[in-house]
Amino acid sequence: QVQLVESGGGLVQAGGSLRLSCRASGSIFSINAMGWHRQAPGKQRELVATITPGGSTNYADSVKGRFTISRDNAKNTVYLQMNSLKPEDTDVYYCNAYLWAAGANFRNYWGQGTQVTVSS
Repeated sequence: QVQLVESGGGLVQAGGSLRLSCRASGSIFSINAMGWHRQAPGKQRELVATITPGGSTNYADSVKGRFTISRDNAKNTVYLQMNSLKPEDTDVYYCNAYLWAAGANFRNYWGQGTQVTVSS
């Protein structure tokens, strides 16, 4: 059974930094793209950043220049370094991984979410 476990969320003042981590575990054969999304109550989940196994990245315009996504393929882990945080970055952040695991074809998996709160 595949699990994505996130950590690193919390409360920070505007202008501060946080680093999120998400590790995929289970009978995993291969991981393709990994990423981070965020969602506020009553709103749609939106893309924050994605990264391919080779390290190519894509960012939402709202976080470009402030957030950096990276991954450690040996550890099946994706990170999100968030700098210059703003109150509008307050959301629940979810990691995802498009991967191939035992008993299933390639499909998308989600973490349970971690709360990020930025105070003004």
